[in-house]
Amino acid sequence: MPKLDTEKVKQVLSEIRPALQADGGDIELVGVNGGVVKVRLKGACGSCPSALITLKMGVEARLKEELPELEYVEAV
Repeated sequence: MPKLDTEKVKQVLSEIRPALQADGGDIELVGVNGGVVKVRLKGACGSCPSALITLKMGVEARLKEELPELEYVEAV
């Protein structure tokens, strides 16, 4: 499995960030480990009941569009 490009992950997250910020939240890249991206949801996103849906259907889906080698996104 190819290693994920951390800079590319940061670029895609920066494209997602305005939508999260519009709802009072934010996302922080914690790290990249092989095919796994670890993020921290902040602000309103950190306590939102829909955070898991946002993480999987929003963030993970968008990252997989640009980085097909991504295995999954994990909230830490």
